[in-house]
Amino acid sequence: MTTIASGTDTLTRDALTVLQPGFPGTTAPDWLLRRLGEGLASVGLFGRNIASPDQLAALTAQLRTERDDVLVAIDEEGGDVTRLEVRTGSSFPGNHALGAVDDVSLTLEVAAELGRRLARCGVNLNWAPSADVNSNPANPVIGVRSFGPDPALVARHTAAYVTGLQSAGVAACTKHFPGHGDTAVDSHHALPRIDADPAVLTERELTPFRAAIAAGTRAVMSAHILVPALDPARPATLSPRILTTLLREELGYDGLIVTDGMEMQAVAATYGIERGSVLAVAAGADAICVGGGLADDETVRRLRDALVTAVRTGELPEQRLADAAERVRALARWTAARSTAAVGTGTGTGTAGRPDVGLIAARRALRLTGDDVFSPLTDPPYVAALTPVANIAVGDETPWGVAAELVRLLPGTETGSFAGAEAGHAALAAAGERRIVAVVRDEHRHPWMGAALDILLTARPDTVVVEMGVPQAPPRGALHIATHGAARVCGRAAAEVIAAGTTA
Repeated sequence: MTTIASGTDTLTRDALTVLQPGFPGTTAPDWLLRRLGEGLASVGLFGRNIASPDQLAALTAQLRTERDDVLVAIDEEGGDVTRLEVRTGSSFPGNHALGAVDDVSLTLEVAAELGRRLARCGVNLNWAPSADVNSNPANPVIGVRSFGPDPALVARHTAAYVTGLQSAGVAACTKHFPGHGDTAVDSHHALPRIDADPAVLTERELTPFRAAIAAGTRAVMSAHILVPALDPARPATLSPRILTTLLREELGYDGLIVTDGMEMQAVAATYGIERGSVLAVAAGADAICVGGGLADDETVRRLRDALVTAVRTGELPEQRLADAAERVRALARWTAARSTAAVGTGTGTGTAGRPDVGLIAARRALRLTGDDVFSPLTDPPYVAALTPVANIAVGDETPWGVAAELVRLLPGTETGSFAGAEAGHAALAAAGERRIVAVVRDEHRHPWMGAALDILLTARPDTVVVEMGVPQAPPRGALHIATHGAARVCGRAAAEVIAAGTTA
């Protein structure tokens, strides 16, 4: 049983309880362990905290020596956004690939297997799935993180994902409420705006969230987006109209509401993280996610003190803070009970599942277009990766593409990364006489990428094109492979076709 340090008053304890901070390193720093003893109830993990499954399990065990009911959260969507496999690429395709297959039983199975892997490492809250409807093809931050552009499809796969993940005893956190799909700005950098009318929002953005709530999602993450039809003044994370009136009262949701990272510029640049956190809790949020970029004790202290001061000055009702803290503790009790039940019955986290279900799903997600007489390559090709700048959610440390898998299948394969106006000519020069495999990511969003493909295909019509983002541009090349995501398993599935001609 967790023991709170003596001398920690209820108000201070509640203020710590609603924080979900990150931290540096692969072991827990002393300040974090001390804060857990004072009332901190959650931590957030990122790629910087993870070296291997065994190390992660040891880290979460270390946290639980200080507080046995701690919520250990992670941003593990699978696909392009992975923290478990940040250095190798994910063993699971992301949402867009699962939506392309459109088999809800497969989505459930993938989420359950991912949940089992998280649970075995001691993680019990996943900031996933993304329930955003990717209705704007120019969206720079959602894209393949979405199941697709159709609200009904997104809804059924969101529900299946929630069910699968939670069957393993890991709480799902459906995001980004009320929907981040129709944006052209990344909220890591600035405040996006959605100008849809209420009827469109109801039928498009909110449909997947209604499905997630019906499926029993234990948490919902708010979006740092301005939706004037709902609240013309404040972004969703800070809006009582959106978090309390809409989500709580109109949609009937009573679980945990978590904010997106408060250090993101959509909030931090306008309100600051201290005032933003106070406004978020006052609006109806229960947990403040912070630590993607800010990960130290000073940040925790500043946010704790800001919440305590806001209560003492009357800006934040004490009961609102107490209710938020109790929802955090309630979720901790739920995860603890599910973990105990799974161990005791041999179900959930103890179920073997199909460890290769991610690769199976990635193979099924492939869409091939091109020459009907395409012959698999027998000689090692040159892989020209036309590489855009990765968004912050994905990160630039996770490898992507097909080169590593083609090297395994066709030893001697060479590769290069290209970007910008001269990418096409540079790739041609580097390839020499080798067959070219051009790998792109969201060609439709990057004019330079389309121009590079024009150059490659004019000079070398036998070029194979692999699209690892949203396949919005017309397919072209001797063979065009749409993987619907850039996870490692997506690259492997594409490489199998290029080198073996099969999608087993």
